[in-house]
Amino acid sequence: MNQNKKLLIIGFVWPEPNSSAAGGRMMQLISIFKENGFDITFASPALDSDFMVDLSKFRVEKKSIELNNSNFDDFIIELNPDVVLFDRFMIEEQFGWRVAENCPKAVRLLDTEDLHCLRTARQKAFKENRSFELIDLLSEEVAKREIASILRCDLSYIISEFEMKVLKDVFKIDSGLLQYLPFLVEEMSEEDLLKLPSFEDRQYFVFIGNFLHEPNWNTVQYLKESIWPLIKKQFPEAVLEVYGAYPSQKVLQLHQPKNGFFIMGRAEDANEIVKKARVVLAPIRFGAGLKGKLLEAMQCGTASVTTTIGSEAMHASLPWNGFVTDDVEEFAKNAISLYHDKNLWEQAQKKGIAIVNECYQKEKYSERLITEVNSLLNDSESHRLHNFMGSLLQHHTLKSTKYMAKWIEAKNKNL
Repeated sequence: MNQNKKLLIIGFVWPEPNSSAAGGRMMQLISIFKENGFDITFASPALDSDFMVDLSKFRVEKKSIELNNSNFDDFIIELNPDVVLFDRFMIEEQFGWRVAENCPKAVRLLDTEDLHCLRTARQKAFKENRSFELIDLLSEEVAKREIASILRCDLSYIISEFEMKVLKDVFKIDSGLLQYLPFLVEEMSEEDLLKLPSFEDRQYFVFIGNFLHEPNWNTVQYLKESIWPLIKKQFPEAVLEVYGAYPSQKVLQLHQPKNGFFIMGRAEDANEIVKKARVVLAPIRFGAGLKGKLLEAMQCGTASVTTTIGSEAMHASLPWNGFVTDDVEEFAKNAISLYHDKNLWEQAQKKGIAIVNECYQKEKYSERLITEVNSLLNDSESHRLHNFMGSLLQHHTLKSTKYMAKWIEAKNKNL
C-alpha cells in the first residue's frame, strides 16, 4: 500500500469512544486504515465536545466544516482524497454530491452504523403496540433516504448480518454494494479470563448506554418499571447501577437508592465498570445494528441477560453468555440465577469468549476491508457502470439536493 493514499472521513459527530459504541467503531475503522498506510483527515460539521477523542494522538488531521457552504468544495479539491468515508447516511446526503462533483474519482464509502430505517420502524411499531413486520420498512420515509444513500455509494459497511439480509431480501440491494463489517476486536484466550476480576470480586447488576440513543432510555424505563421490582422481590439486597453519557433530567429522576436503583451518569471508564460488575442487564425492546454494551460485557468476562432484539445477529449459532428472553418473569429469574450461581456464571463467561473469537475477530475482517477498497481504487469505473440505480440517483441528487443546498447557502449570505 502506498503511503500517500488519502482518506477523508466525514463524521456526523466527533468520535467519542467512551460515550457510545458508534464512537468505538469509528476508532476501529481509523485504526485499520492507519495500519494500511492511509493518511487520514477527519472532518465534521459537529461542534467540539468535552469528551471527543484527541485525533492528533492517532495521527489524524482534524478539520471543522460547515453544512451548505461551498467552502467545503475548495477544501476537498485541495485535499483531493483517494477515498471518502461518510459516517451515516445523513452525512452522505449533505456532502455526497459535493464529493461526487469535485472529486469524481474518489471512492465513496458509507458506514451505516446501523440501519436507521429498521430502528425507526421498530420503534414506531413498539409505540403503537403492534408487531413489527419487515414490510413496514417499505413505507418508512427514512428508508427511502437511507437506501438512496447506499445506492449512491460504491460500498456500504453493514454491521449486522440480519441487516445484510434485510437489504438484500427486502430492498433488493446488489451484494456487490455491501460489505459485512461487525465490531472488530482482538482475540481472547482463557488465560485472559484469569486476569479479570473473579466471580467473588464482582458485585451488582449494571446497565450502560448513551442516553442520546432512544432505545437506551426506553430500556432503563423498562428496567425500573417492570423488571427491577421482580428482581428486588426475590433478591432484596440487589443493586443496579445505571451508567450512560448525556443523561437527561427524566433519566436522573429514576435514581432511587432506597430501592437499590442508582443512576450513576457518565462512566469515566466503561470497561472498568463492566469488569467489576457481575451481570449486565439489557432488556432492549427496539433498535438495530449490534449492541456494543453486550460485546463489551463478553470482553470483560461479564455475564448478561438480554432480549431477542438485544442479541440479534450478535452470536451466530453459538450459545449466549447468559440468557436471552423476552419474558419479564424469566428475565428477572435468569438475572438472579446468574448472580448467585458461580458455576452457571463461569460457563456464561466462557461462552462469551467463544462468541468474541468466532464473530468479531479484527484480523478476519480488516484484510477483506482493505482488499475491497484497493479493488475499488483500481477500477471504480467498472464497478459504477454496474450500479445503474446508483448513477441514476446521483444524477437526480445533483439536480435537487445540490440546488437546495445552494439556495440555503445564498439565503444564509443575505441574513
